[in-house]
Amino acid sequence: MTSEPTIVLIHGAFADAASWAPVTRRLLDKGRAVLVPAVPNRSLIGDSEYIRAFVEQIDGPVLLVGHSYGGAVITVAGAAENVVGLVYVAGYALDEGESLGELQGRFPDSDLAANLVYTPFPSGAADPGTDVSVKIDAFPAVFAGGIPLETAQVLAVSQRPLAAAAFGDAAPVAAWKTTPAWGIVSADDHTINPDVERFGYERAGMRAVTELAAPHLAMIAKPDEVVEVIETAFAAVS
Repeated sequence: MTSEPTIVLIHGAFADAASWAPVTRRLLDKGRAVLVPAVPNRSLIGDSEYIRAFVEQIDGPVLLVGHSYGGAVITVAGAAENVVGLVYVAGYALDEGESLGELQGRFPDSDLAANLVYTPFPSGAADPGTDVSVKIDAFPAVFAGGIPLETAQVLAVSQRPLAAAAFGDAAPVAAWKTTPAWGIVSADDHTINPDVERFGYERAGMRAVTELAAPHLAMIAKPDEVVEVIETAFAAVS
C-alpha cells in the first residue's frame, strides 16, 4: 500500500461527477491521485454499497470527500477498512440509524423543499419508483446561487435525479465515529439548511469545521477554499 491516499470525490443529488471539475483539476495539478466515480443516486444503502466496493478496489488508503447527499454516502461507505479520512462539503453527516428525512426534519426547510419535482420511473417492481429533481427555473437560485448564470443553466438541464427512496434509508453505520473527519459549511446554502450541516459536524466531533460564504455548490463557487480543506485532511492522514 502507498502512504499517500487516493482522494475519491463523491457527488450529491441533482449533480454528477462533473460538479467536482474545478476541484479535480486543482488536485491533479498538485500531483494527487484522484478518482471521481458516478453515484447511482438510487438509494442510500445501494449507493453506499456501490461506492464502498469502488473504494475497496483501490490499492492503498483512501480519503473520501462527499458533497451534499454524497456526505450521507461517505458516512456509510467510509466504513471500508482502507478509508483513512472523511471530508464533508455542505454534506449530511448522518448518525447510525438515521435517515436524511429524519435529520432534515429537525430543522426549518430550505428553499429546496418548495422547488422539487417528482417523476415516476420504471423500477422493475410492482410500483414505479420516484425520481426527485429541482425545478429547472428555480435551480440557479436554489442550488447554484453565486455561480455564473450561464453555468447554472447548463447544470439545471443536466441534473442527475435522486430516487425518493434515498430519503428514507437509515444509515447502518456512521464512519465518522471511527475515522477522522473534516467539514465545510456553505453558509449561503439554499439547498440544505446550513444548520443541518453545522449540527451534523458538531455531533461528529470533526477535527475542524470551515465556514465558507458559499452556495450549495461550494466546490464550483469556492474551489480554492475547498481544496485547502481537502489538503489539510490529506496531510493529516498521509
